[in-house]
Amino acid sequence: MLSQPSVPTANRGYTLPVWVAAAARAALQRLRGEGFTPEVPLLLEPAADPVPVPVEAAAHLPGGGALGIARCDPGPGVLDLTRNLAVWAQLQWLEGAGPAVEIEAGEGVGVVEATGAPCLSAYARQLLETNIQPLLAPGRRLRVSVVIPEGARLAERTSNAAFGVVDGLALIGTQAEVQRSAAPEQLDLALTELRQRPAAAGFHGDLVLVIGENGLDLAPRLGLPPQLLLKGGNWLGPLLVAAAEAGVRRLLLFGYQGKLIKLAGGIFHTHHHLADGRAEVLTALAALEGLGGAALEALHGAPTVEAALSALAQTDPALAERLRFRIAAAVEARSRAYLARYGHTGLEVGAVLFDRSRQVCALGPVGDVLFRSLGGS
Repeated sequence: MLSQPSVPTANRGYTLPVWVAAAARAALQRLRGEGFTPEVPLLLEPAADPVPVPVEAAAHLPGGGALGIARCDPGPGVLDLTRNLAVWAQLQWLEGAGPAVEIEAGEGVGVVEATGAPCLSAYARQLLETNIQPLLAPGRRLRVSVVIPEGARLAERTSNAAFGVVDGLALIGTQAEVQRSAAPEQLDLALTELRQRPAAAGFHGDLVLVIGENGLDLAPRLGLPPQLLLKGGNWLGPLLVAAAEAGVRRLLLFGYQGKLIKLAGGIFHTHHHLADGRAEVLTALAALEGLGGAALEALHGAPTVEAALSALAQTDPALAERLRFRIAAAVEARSRAYLARYGHTGLEVGAVLFDRSRQVCALGPVGDVLFRSLGGS
């Protein structure tokens, strides 16, 4: 049964995990013998009221399963490759012991290359379980197989491979609503949240400014307290200044090495449409470490920072390690200089960089101390 999708409530745009959960909920309703409705109620956050989310279709399948389809809408004015993307959730009853909800990566859904496990964030898993498990009778179990027909093709336009995710799109959203990291509105949202931090119970002057969804998902897994995390998007310069003005005393920058390296070159708005310069920053710092000639030229010609440092590590591991440390130290030094330009000299700034395998690969001198004192490991 088909229906035209309606506009998300209050013109809000939702992340990919929400549409997966909506498709799964629509399929489950068919399994329960309920009729199709063009919207399904979803609990998007703990202790919140259900929100109606549009779905496109739901139908029974041979063998006792059901299929639900939703179509992504990241909201008005958002440039996002998931717009109008069809998301399928195929549900099948399971027998025997095991978790009530098993999640399987079908076609077009990214898996972790090293393990083959579906690449989904804790929020994506929690969202599915919260909206599916309460509707199951005691003892009943379900497999949720997520399929994104266009996922493998669209994944080629993302940085998934840089983080060891293959075969499709990763389900790594950490919240329901889309954050527009390159838009002025996202800066306003981040600034509002930042300015509220000092009034929060237990605030002691610490903040972890995270760059990107991968960082936001990885940071708590490494032991950094979730209550200290703030997603910075691309507007890092204004956020550094705002942090100093808000009373933050110790700030940890946590992000992918191919992104944070821009700060080492004095680029504090990191969207690629505005400025790049990563190859130039990398080779300048490598030259300061003594690299020259053909090796330096090869470093400059590498397709990504990740590829450049990986290739260097194959020929000279010690030099690659020193270069990564120099990058992290330069991020810290340039951040201090940026703050000093606006009259702020009392904020400690540390840097922690991770690589495509989602492993910490470099800590600056300040970052090393902050990371460990905040519980990182």
